[in-house]
Amino acid sequence: MNFKQDQSRIVLASGNAGKVKEINQLLSNHQIQVLPQSDFNVPDIEETGLTFVENAILKARNAAQHSGLPAIADDSGLEVDALNGAPGIYSARFSGSGATDQTNNDKLLDLLKDVPEAERGARFQCLLVYLRHPTDPTPLICQGTWEGRILFQPQGENGFGYDPLFFVPDHYCSSAELRPEVKNQLSHRGRALRELLSKLSD
Repeated sequence: MNFKQDQSRIVLASGNAGKVKEINQLLSNHQIQVLPQSDFNVPDIEETGLTFVENAILKARNAAQHSGLPAIADDSGLEVDALNGAPGIYSARFSGSGATDQTNNDKLLDLLKDVPEAERGARFQCLLVYLRHPTDPTPLICQGTWEGRILFQPQGENGFGYDPLFFVPDHYCSSAELRPEVKNQLSHRGRALRELLSKLSD
């Protein structure tokens, strides 16, 4: 597969500005132009899957269908041990209709208010899917996992989503306190994307 020729323009199936920025930072050293699906007026699709990978395939297929380009989509979220893996696939809408990062973080802290530090284990999961075209029968599927635990209060100004609450033990700070280039090396999305780049370059 000639990656540079055939996959140089890829549509990213996301309207999340933080995610678009993060993925472009991760791809900055590669000859790839990643275009947000908003450039093609791609309508949002309902995420009806029961798993991260099902939702990622739905989003990638929708973006490829409307843009005519190969598509990348990721479905990612936070799994908290004390909540039996919640919020999981519902991470972005954890606090209900009209959820924001703030309301999601507030709900998570409230649910964990009586949970001791030793039982606040959590991880970010990212399932990344690449489709060459809407009917691609063999999508590339890559997974990245990032282990940590949930803090008792937010720390840091960087990142988005649950980053201010996600403690990174190896760096003794929250994800939101990491420099972007450090976060990209460690994060679930960074790991999944490096796996995808490796597969595409084979």
